[in-house]
Amino acid sequence: MAKSKIVAANEKIEKGVVSGYKKIEEGVVSGYKKIENGAVEGFQKMSDRFVDKFLSKEGESIEDAKNRLRKEQRELEQAAKTDMKKRQQEQQDIIIASIERSKNTGLKQEV
Repeated sequence: MAKSKIVAANEKIEKGVVSGYKKIEEGVVSGYKKIENGAVEGFQKMSDRFVDKFLSKEGESIEDAKNRLRKEQRELEQAAKTDMKKRQQEQQDIIIASIERSKNTGLKQEV
């Protein structure tokens, strides 16, 4: 009988602790989500104002300006990649030519 009272008391305590933990967890998570949403919305507003004031063209909507900027950025990145590949190939050609000259110079000195 004593054992069953202890078990019942432990179960009651367990339910109380779990319930309290769940409430705390829900409060923390919901608070975090509110803060996160506020930060994201604030950044979006600031970004929209900046684009509208400094980057949009006359009569262009904010969304159109952002899309244009994204397109321009992709084009710049693609041009940079193409330029980098070209420079890498030029450097590779210079290295190969230098090695060939070294080989040819070495052969002339041996003769």
